[in-house]
Parts: sequence; structure tokens; C-alpha cells
Amino acid sequence: MRTLKHFMALALALAMALPIGAKPKIRIIATGGTIAGVSVTSASTAYTAGQVGIQTLLDAVPQILNLADVDGEQLVNIGSQDMNDEVWIKLAKRINEILNDEGYDGVVVTHGTDTMEETAYFLNLTVKSEKPVILAGSMRPSNAISADGPANLYNAVAAASSPACRGMGVLCCMNNQLLDAKTVIKTHTIDCDTFEGGPSGIIGYIYNGEAHMLQTPNNKHTVNSVFDVSKISRLPKVGIVYGYANASPIPMQALVAAGFDGIVLAGVGDGNFYKDVFDVAVKAQESGVQIVRSSRCPTGPTCLNSEVEDSKYHFVASLDLNPQKARILLMLALTKTHDWQEIQQLFKEY
Repeated sequence: MRTLKHFMALALALAMALPIGAKPKIRIIATGGTIAGVSVTSASTAYTAGQVGIQTLLDAVPQILNLADVDGEQLVNIGSQDMNDEVWIKLAKRINEILNDEGYDGVVVTHGTDTMEETAYFLNLTVKSEKPVILAGSMRPSNAISADGPANLYNAVAAASSPACRGMGVLCCMNNQLLDAKTVIKTHTIDCDTFEGGPSGIIGYIYNGEAHMLQTPNNKHTVNSVFDVSKISRLPKVGIVYGYANASPIPMQALVAAGFDGIVLAGVGDGNFYKDVFDVAVKAQESGVQIVRSSRCPTGPTCLNSEVEDSKYHFVASLDLNPQKARILLMLALTKTHDWQEIQQLFKEY
């Protein structure tokens, strides 16, 4: 992580550039999720995601109008388990329009937590603006006792309104914390304090409606990313195969037979293969299906040419990316190149 001195100076300059008394202009894009969910009763753990619309979310937090001039739109209304490539592309294009053509100062995306880290990373690679893009969700539905959605939405608008978050790439705002799109992971199935920043920790936090940054990402993102979806309507097909003891080669064989362009292995340890799966992976790579090694371990890198001779087999090591984020980078990488060495370089940079 680099020093924040440059970013503090930039934030001060941007703040001084705003007319006195002017509020930032923030657009909220709603996609559904638990934050828009409704439970049977306020004390029930059973609920249906994506039930209430953007206006209901805004009405629940009138205090955000003290932070910014806020309006919203409903892109989709789904549980994030149903998030897909089509919505990702549509969302990235819409954010670029809002920030680059429509004069908004920041964007908040309300999103389900199950795949929030994936959407955040996809946007981190495809949004073409230094303005803040903040994802927020909740672990409790909108009508639950002590619903966490309103506070997360308020804090996300605070972050999107803050010059301190400019140039930081896409961030997730959950439980008063700001987390970098590359490193954020969901660690618990039901707790509100489920999101963590991996080994690097949180990137900042929200306190009393203000963003306080602790560090800044050191990977390429947003305006420095080579990836562009403005003219893309579909992404290459990439799947994930889970590694385990005595693993069957059938899942990998099935993806190859289905014409997938790439496969990410959520391997054991440092991205290792079971021997039967390894043999299929070698043949797949030789046939033009790019293989990326990652790990099912929640933290730690998958090292290049460590326990597997990646250079010999033309495999790519995911390095710091978990399987679900390695899949996203591989999909975008395959829109640029099919050379395994060039793809490995992209994994080093992003």
C-alpha cells in the first residue's frame, strides 16, 4: 500500500473546488439482494431477497439527503446468487454513463452479499472513472429487527460523497468498514460482520458520516485498467472446479466438453491438483482451454512455479486472487489475449 499523502492533497483540492454549500450528486443503482429483502416476520430468519424497490430503500434513510443530492434507479431486483455476466456488463456500462456523461460525483450500488465481492472486482476492472463507486448490502432483510441495510446505505452514500474515496477504485461498504474490491471476502454465512479485507485488512471506515482512509490499493484498477466492456455483449465462458481428496475428473471434463474457454481450479493447498484431474487439465490446456490454478484456502497466494511447473504446462497461477475473482480476471483477460504468459502478467498487475 502506498502513502496517503498524495491522496490527501487531491482530496483537499477537490473539496476546495466544490462550490460553497454544494452537495455531491450521487446516483444509487439498486440490484436487489437482502437489503431489498422481506422476511415473513421481523423476527424470522426466513426471507425472500429482492422484494422492495429503490424508492423504499431511499425512504428508509432520509438522513442521506443531508450528505448529498441523491436519486436512484432500479437496474434489476434479484438475489445476488442469480447475478450473471449480462447484468455485470449492463451495470458497468451504466456506471460509466452516470459518472462520465451525466455529471454525477459518485455511484452507490445496492447488492446482495453472496456475490458482492465478485461484482465489486468486475466493476473495479471495467469502470472508467476515478469517482467513487461503492457497493453496499445487508445481512438482514429490510423489515428485520435491527436491519443493517439502512446504516450500510447511509455509510455508502457518505463514502461516495467523499473526496477521500476518489481514486481508490471500487469499494464495498459494510458494517462501518470500507473494503478494497480485490481483497474483500465474505467470511461468514449469516453474521453482519462477515466481510473482511484479507491479509491487508480494511482500507478505511465511516465515522459520523465521514470517510477515513487507512491505506490505498496498489493494484491496477478503473481508469488504469486495460479492460473495456463498452462494446462487449458477452464474456468468455469460464468455470470453476473444486479440488478435494480423490477428486473426480468429471467436472473438468464436462466444462471442456461444453466448450468453456477457461477453467479455474480451486485447488488444495497451493493450488494443487488431484492426479486424475491434473491429467485432464494438461490435455485441456493443450487443446486451447486456459487453466488457472487458485486455492480453496481462504487466504494466502497461489504461487507461480511452486508445487506445480506452470511454465512447463502453460498454466496460470492466480497469485493473490481467490477462485471466484480469478474467474472474473480470466474472463476479461480472454477478451484481450489467449497467450498464457500475457495472461499471467495480467494476474500480476490486477
